[in-house]
Amino acid sequence: MKNLTRNFCLYLFLLLPFSIFGQQQKSDFNYTSAKELLLVGKAMPGGEYFHRVDTAKYNQMPPVVKRLFTNSAGLAICFTTNSPVIKAKWTVTNSGRMGNMTGIAQKGLDLYIKRDGKWQFAGVGSPSGVSSEGTLVDNMGTEEKECLLYLPLYDELKNLEIGTTSDSYIRAGQNPFKNKIVIYGSSILQGASASRPGMAYSSRLSRSSGYNFINLGLSGNGKMEKEVADMVADIDADAFILDCIPNPSPTEITERAAEFVMTLRSKHPDTPIIVIQTLIREKGNFDRKVKKWVKQQNEAIAKQIEILRKNNVKNLYFIKEDHFLGTDHEGSTDGVHPNDLGFDRMLQKYKPHLSKILKVKFDKE
Repeated sequence: MKNLTRNFCLYLFLLLPFSIFGQQQKSDFNYTSAKELLLVGKAMPGGEYFHRVDTAKYNQMPPVVKRLFTNSAGLAICFTTNSPVIKAKWTVTNSGRMGNMTGIAQKGLDLYIKRDGKWQFAGVGSPSGVSSEGTLVDNMGTEEKECLLYLPLYDELKNLEIGTTSDSYIRAGQNPFKNKIVIYGSSILQGASASRPGMAYSSRLSRSSGYNFINLGLSGNGKMEKEVADMVADIDADAFILDCIPNPSPTEITERAAEFVMTLRSKHPDTPIIVIQTLIREKGNFDRKVKKWVKQQNEAIAKQIEILRKNNVKNLYFIKEDHFLGTDHEGSTDGVHPNDLGFDRMLQKYKPHLSKILKVKFDKE
């Protein structure tokens, strides 16, 4: 009995340091609200902190559009820290998962750190439900690091705290992007089906150029309504890109496209406006109805651009579909939305046009 008691006490004695060490490890981190740092990628100030648009101010927009603008697609938190570990706690509103998105892209986090002047992937926050907590990156040095933490593409972020070691600092960074190029579009722009939030194509354009490409993608609802045109026209932008043609019907394109462009032009007389045809959906490779529908969409927008140009609308540019996803039919996740390979190919087609029109230089990827 004495031996049993002695062995048990010895076990507790040996276990105690590990228990204390674990408690110290847990408490050796400070958490900073993202609201104390710098938010980049927002179209204009105002409204809920993690919303892309102030939906209370623009309350005449369709309800589904207002709801989608609460998603934090394209937004990122910019900060500097010398912490060797970066953690995060965050809360979203929806526990459901989308079939054509990774959980990380839909409701997770995506950390980039600048190295040798270029943004490089550093780690992700993988969601575990409505509330999540995890380590984004570990075992780094204690030198100062410039960080960019991308927010969920397809959920509303309610709260975010960034954890750093208690003996380190974390500070708001300076905006790494200049000017403001607004992209209005569909689910493809919002980020479906990129693997991570930072892989949405607007964010890739920003990192590649140093320009601020604003993500106004609306899943299934980039339909050029007048109320949305009025909101977009209120943004102080250096250029507007309309990559929304995948969503409206050919009839809606005919009825709305010219008015949308002229609404922008009325408030921005000289600002470049770039319209992009819809990509050819891989679903239409065998589905003849889909193939015909996409052809009609692209014909409808081409006709509207022709009419606008005949009416002497200046600084209006048109990017025609040019095998945006390649020709091997491997560029999509579900026959509609690009995978990362598809987005690579899209950007290879987009960048030469954008570089020439906007005088923007993109890094080679």
